[in-house]
Amino acid sequence: MQAIKLAIAGVGKIVYDQHLPAVLGNKDFELVATASRNNTIDGVQGFRHIEEMLASRPDIDAVSLCMPPQYRYEAARLAIRAGKNVFLEKPPGATLSEVESLRELAAAHAVTLFASWHSRHAPAVQVLKDYLREHPPRQVKVIWREDVRHWHPDQEWIWQPGGLGVFDPGINALSIVTEILPEEIFLRQAALEFPANRQTPIAAQLSFTDAAGTDVQADFDWRQTGEQTWDILVDTGDAHLHLKKGGHELWINQAQRELPVEGEYPSLYRHFSDLIRRRSSDVDVAPLRHVADAFMLGQHIVTDPFI
Repeated sequence: MQAIKLAIAGVGKIVYDQHLPAVLGNKDFELVATASRNNTIDGVQGFRHIEEMLASRPDIDAVSLCMPPQYRYEAARLAIRAGKNVFLEKPPGATLSEVESLRELAAAHAVTLFASWHSRHAPAVQVLKDYLREHPPRQVKVIWREDVRHWHPDQEWIWQPGGLGVFDPGINALSIVTEILPEEIFLRQAALEFPANRQTPIAAQLSFTDAAGTDVQADFDWRQTGEQTWDILVDTGDAHLHLKKGGHELWINQAQRELPVEGEYPSLYRHFSDLIRRRSSDVDVAPLRHVADAFMLGQHIVTDPFI
């Protein structure tokens, strides 16, 4: 079949590290253009603004939107109204209402809208999900701690309203939890730590449960130096499961499981291609909804300034 002509809007670190290798490695896509104020991709036609790109390249079939979430809604509206299929980096928007508006607009224009959650495509996630279908969990502990200075050097948008703070990585953990657990969870209580000079949290402790009474605890922290921690521990009563490295390792009763080898972003683009071919959409907002609940229900604690 003819390759899908793809454009990328918002060219930054995540594009260079993840999107570009995944797209170039997928024969279903042809990267034909970018829109970014500051960066370009060698050998690909570049524009500074998405409006200019869409007007100049009517042949574009799909657009991946990789700018910060605060700026994604208007770009998505422009692309959808131009008849383009749209890939949304995580989180899919700054608010739940924005994403619902885009879902309705995509349906009205008969195009694909894909709210991507890359951590769900880590190789251990579906293996663990299948296991928990047969062995319901009793207790879940999420430990997601990393160094913000390493992963987001000098990026002020993450500390501004809509930038999510520690929930920028924490939402990856929530995307896995909402994928693997057989019952829908809901937040019971939360504590969010805000640096005195910032508007988004640097740490969060969350407590969830579900209709079956499963205990789900999450510990997110952006102040960890040295080795980073992206772990989910699950007890089922007859087994202890340990998902490590953000879903790239799975241990069951201290025995490591063999996993598929496909990477997260290659899997995302394979799914995006399939959605476009089927003229379907995939817009799950469960991880973002839990973050919104945390901001609404959580206790706000002021901590040391972030310098």
